[in-house]
Amino acid sequence: MLSYTIRRAGGMLISIFLVISVTFILMHSVPGNPASVLLGPNATPQQVESLKESWGLDRPIWLQYYKYVTNVLRGDFGKSIYFQKPVLRIIFQRAETSVFLGLMSLLVVVGIGIPGGALASIKPNSWLDNLMLLLALAGASIPSFWLGLMLMNFFAGTLHLFPSSGFTSVIETGNILNLKNLVLPSIALGFVNAALVARAARSSMLDVLRKDYVNTARAKGLNERTVIIKHSLRNAAIPITTIVSFTFAKMVSAAVVTENVFALPGIGSLVVQAILKRDYPVIQGVMLVVAILYVLINYLTDITYGYLDPRIRYG
Repeated sequence: MLSYTIRRAGGMLISIFLVISVTFILMHSVPGNPASVLLGPNATPQQVESLKESWGLDRPIWLQYYKYVTNVLRGDFGKSIYFQKPVLRIIFQRAETSVFLGLMSLLVVVGIGIPGGALASIKPNSWLDNLMLLLALAGASIPSFWLGLMLMNFFAGTLHLFPSSGFTSVIETGNILNLKNLVLPSIALGFVNAALVARAARSSMLDVLRKDYVNTARAKGLNERTVIIKHSLRNAAIPITTIVSFTFAKMVSAAVVTENVFALPGIGSLVVQAILKRDYPVIQGVMLVVAILYVLINYLTDITYGYLDPRIRYG
């Protein structure tokens, strides 16, 4: 297990380095420059060149790359060109919203997807199974922004049960009731992603329910609930865990549309602003943080396999 952990750590570092390199190249391949965007169309060429020089954008591309990599290795992600603040501070300020949104959406995904898929697998081709497949198809087909607008219109506009937009920090205010602002966004984001988890849970459970050990458990006189939960669902958990873990990473990093629909100050809206302003340090910093998140989730998922299934051993 220790040798596997060391190998995976090395693979994580290589993946992160590749993300740093690819992101840097792509960002500097985009037409336009941040100096012209920040100064506006009325800026003179001398003003643009002066600003580029102060930011180091007039240096050779290889020198900019070398400086960026060495700074990242020291934990310095640079300073935002537009916000004029350290990139890590900006990301951490916005990360609270995205993380809470991702966690609450994950509760929706797990609460709907796993029970729905498991119940549908118990009686395949029944009305419950067909209903689950219909909901899964609807979840996969409905755009998250459209569902968000419908939820906003009904629960915020008509019933006035939840706020329609905005979010105030729970950490800074200490008021957990601020999470009410994330209920509708989390439902809109979670329901769409629950479809994939439900289908994966159904497929995995159907495969496990055909195994001999399940029939043996029933033949021993165990009640159906014990057979389903202890013997079937646990053995079907590995593919479900894989889908759920990457769904969480996807929701945290790809909630751009949902955050903009509900005017949430998260990572998604930060990326949009940074792209429009050609704010290279912020874009590169966000991409690096998201890449680290994906790599860590992938690593933790692999480790979890060993606890879910004792037969799995890493040499």
